[in-house]
Amino acid sequence: MTAPAAAPLRERFDRVDALRGAAMLWMAAFHFAFDLNHFGLLEPRQDFYRDPLWTLQRTAIVSLFLFTAGLGQALALDAGQPAARFWRRWAQVAGCAVLVSVGSALMFPASWISFGVLHGIALMLVVARFAAPLRAGLWPLGAVAIALPHLVQHPFFDTRWTNWVGLVTRKPITEDYVPLLPWLGVMLWGLAAGQWLLANRRGVLAAAAPRVAQPLAALGRWPLTFYMLHQPVLIGAILAWRYVS
Repeated sequence: MTAPAAAPLRERFDRVDALRGAAMLWMAAFHFAFDLNHFGLLEPRQDFYRDPLWTLQRTAIVSLFLFTAGLGQALALDAGQPAARFWRRWAQVAGCAVLVSVGSALMFPASWISFGVLHGIALMLVVARFAAPLRAGLWPLGAVAIALPHLVQHPFFDTRWTNWVGLVTRKPITEDYVPLLPWLGVMLWGLAAGQWLLANRRGVLAAAAPRVAQPLAALGRWPLTFYMLHQPVLIGAILAWRYVS
């Protein structure tokens, strides 16, 4: 009697996980500085909304997150991810986005988050999923998405009900804002890069991450959990420190 064949091992892309983990740590450090500033513990006081030291960091962090999300979609499609699993994961992201809106409304009632990074990712994942068959066409489509907000703005898109598109004439007053445009372009480029690498340079993604990056790879496998927990933990630690001191 022949023994049953062993199930194929799932390919592990540690390098992508490590890249995502690096973005997560950078985000946590950025938010820790923001929290210290918010509670008056950072001297001199910082302007996180206008100072390029902070605004450029935010742009880089969000870009890295969305690019790795695009890479992740390429890996999932290459592995034959079924639609049911995609939508289950999407529901988790969308549900957490709702929780972020509720939590931010309690902490920042005048500038609560109606369309932040999780809201943006939820919408962009759907667009990326359906756009994936374009393959090389994702590069120019991404470029159009990135360029469009610089070419087209209209007051119609300035309300909370419409600013998710991104064609605003002014940045809304909110603690986090990641609209579809231009950020969809970054995710599409990540998807396109992942598809090209998988087809032509698979080893770049599939090779093991260096030992020093393994902790980042482990962290990078839990992005949603980390995102939802890191701010309550940081803020709780700051409040506890203020209380005991």
